[in-house]
Amino acid sequence: MGITRRTLIAVPGGVAVAAAVTTPATAGRGRPPRPAIFIHGSAGSAMQFRVQAKRLASNGYPAGIVEAHEYDSPNIVAILQQVWAGLDARIERLLALTGSDQVDLLAHSLGTYVTQGYLNSSPERAARVAHYVNLDGRPAAALPGGVPTLAIWGEGDPARTVAGATNVYFPAQSHTQTVSSKESFREIFRFLREREPHTTEVRAARVAYISGRAVLFPSNAGVNEPGNAGVNGPGNAGVAEASLEIHRVSSRTGRRQGRAIRATVAADGTFGPVALAPHERYEFALLRPGQSTHHFYFEPFRRSDSFVRLLTSRPGEGLGGLVDTSDRHTALTFQRQKEWWGGEGDHLWINGQDILNPATAPHARRVIGVFAFDDDSDGVSDLSAPLPEFIAQTFISGVDLFIPASARKSVRIVAQERGGGRTSLPVPAWPSSGHRISVEFG
Repeated sequence: MGITRRTLIAVPGGVAVAAAVTTPATAGRGRPPRPAIFIHGSAGSAMQFRVQAKRLASNGYPAGIVEAHEYDSPNIVAILQQVWAGLDARIERLLALTGSDQVDLLAHSLGTYVTQGYLNSSPERAARVAHYVNLDGRPAAALPGGVPTLAIWGEGDPARTVAGATNVYFPAQSHTQTVSSKESFREIFRFLREREPHTTEVRAARVAYISGRAVLFPSNAGVNEPGNAGVNGPGNAGVAEASLEIHRVSSRTGRRQGRAIRATVAADGTFGPVALAPHERYEFALLRPGQSTHHFYFEPFRRSDSFVRLLTSRPGEGLGGLVDTSDRHTALTFQRQKEWWGGEGDHLWINGQDILNPATAPHARRVIGVFAFDDDSDGVSDLSAPLPEFIAQTFISGVDLFIPASARKSVRIVAQERGGGRTSLPVPAWPSSGHRISVEFG
């Protein structure tokens, strides 16, 4: 995969010239890792950084010092000062917890607007930050707050830069892919630690401790936003009055095996940690009085993960209210922290039918979440075009696919990643009249 590196220094008159920038030697090599905080972008959450957090842990980072700072992205202008104050408190807590002198900040997309503004808002704030990683976000005419910066850019305008930073270009990577890819991780680790990572894989631990949050979405504007798990607005509230069952499931059928683990869901939606086997597959069943059971299926966690988000909604709200339901068919939602490009090497087969094509997952729409259900409950599938109410939303698509419900059979789900291998995540064919199903890849 192509990569370009260049460093630009701003000089009077607005002209940029190539120069070398050296990160202070005290920043990485030979010292314990500093706390790392991820700030997501619009329609984002900790979910975008799940795999990178586990890669950091695989390279010696204690899991407890990697956190995400989440916020209500549609309302960011109105709540920006509040978000900054929350980041102040998070940094203070992590510094006290670890005894470190500084933290490292990593931000994506709209999160770079939040973070650059934070670093530029006061010298005192900037002084507490050792490194800043700008992931496919805002250009800048100077280092934000004077903090050493790595800027990683995906497809798009190759002229984008943060002047004075190390600018790395992956022209074949999509917007969210720049957050979650192995190539980005290698650059991030080199920058923070001044050495090569031992691995870019997620190495399995003996036990995986899983925690996270059950979150109501979409935003209060009524837009379905995959991964949006902020905590500062009514559109990002935690799920209250819920309980959680965690079931080990068959890798062959997705059906439950053994006894359920029951986890408490707090009033703010938080749950865990729960100890799970790192090589097993699990179903998280979110139960709420008078509502459909929401089933969440994941790939094996492999090691501890505190960035799990169970994204749901109230009955009739958002795009979830547009999903037709019946006893006869199953409804599915898919999410991946890398855009689906229909017709460009990405495939998503449901019972042998590929639902991705240039119409349902167009490159330019940056589709991360896909709804699949029998529109109008007529038993007829139509994959010639996306469902208009869904494709109109940021990062979302929807397809009309009849998926028969069955008490005995499973839905065969196979994803093929462009440039990668295939992943099979079968799930029970729960009827959509009483069940919602979300499947998370990656």
